Amino acid sequence: MPIPPLTEERRKDIVKRLHHVAEDHRVALRNIRRDANEHLKKLLKDKAISEDDERKALDGVQKMTDGYISRLDAASKTKEKEILEIK
Repeated sequence: MPIPPLTEERRKDIVKRLHHVAEDHRVALRNIRRDANEHLKKLLKDKAISEDDERKALDGVQKMTDGYISRLDAASKTKEKEILEIK
C-alpha cells in the first residue's frame, strides 16, 4: 500500500512537536541539575564536604548540564532539517 509524501503543513506540525519534546527534555535536565545542587548544599550543611569542594562540584554539574543541553539542541536541529527536507 503506497503512503503519500508528507505535506509541508504536516512537516511543520511535526517540527512543532519536536520543539515541545526538546523543551520537555531541557526542563528534565534542569530539574536533575537542581536536585544535584540541592544535594550538594545539603552535604555542605552537614559538613560532609568543604566549600571549595561544593563550588567545584556545582561548576561540574553546570558544565555537564550545559553539555547535555547543547547535545540536545544539536540533535533537535539535525532532526528538524531532516524532517523539513523534501526527498
